[in-house]
Amino acid sequence: MVRLRWVLLFASIVCLVAIMGTAYFMEIRKIKRLSRLLDLKMEYLVELSRKNQEMEGKLKFYSTPEGIARLAREQFNMTFPSEKFYKIEIVSADGLSKDNP
Repeated sequence: MVRLRWVLLFASIVCLVAIMGTAYFMEIRKIKRLSRLLDLKMEYLVELSRKNQEMEGKLKFYSTPEGIARLAREQFNMTFPSEKFYKIEIVSADGLSKDNP
């Protein structure tokens, strides 16, 4: 006949192993989740650093005289006094007008 204290010892060991195993697997899941979040944050950080480098390049370019001239031409349709401005209009050959669709 098995003594009661051996049964209690075996039950407590099984309970302790179950608790430790559960805690171990929960920590493994946390680690996996945190590493996925870290990967996402690193991708976002790389994206932001690329965007930052691109903006720094634009800032350097637009602070030069050539950059200022290009910005003036593109956004404000400005020209130098010796330049001519040509406006090209495309006329549709299909015969449809804007008034009569």
